[in-house]
Amino acid sequence: MSKVIMFHGASCPHCHHMMPIVDKLIEEGFEIEKLEVWSNPENAAKMRENKDTIIAACGDGLGVPTFFEPVGKRALCGEYTYEELKEWIQK
Repeated sequence: MSKVIMFHGASCPHCHHMMPIVDKLIEEGFEIEKLEVWSNPENAAKMRENKDTIIAACGDGLGVPTFFEPVGKRALCGEYTYEELKEWIQK
């Protein structure tokens, strides 16, 4: 299982909805790093470094929440259920 980065915005309602799901997966042993990008320029730069992968997966830009798996260069954007996110991470 590879590490996953969750790019999120501090006041994003979709990100807020995903936090309990992400926290549960972390508690279960999944390695997920949460990086806030709206008020943290360093984290925003990390997201932009992977813009080609993220935009290809998300369609129209760098939105949040975005889940990014650096090793496989995969991204998933938006809100998902616990089961959907867990399945995507385990691929």
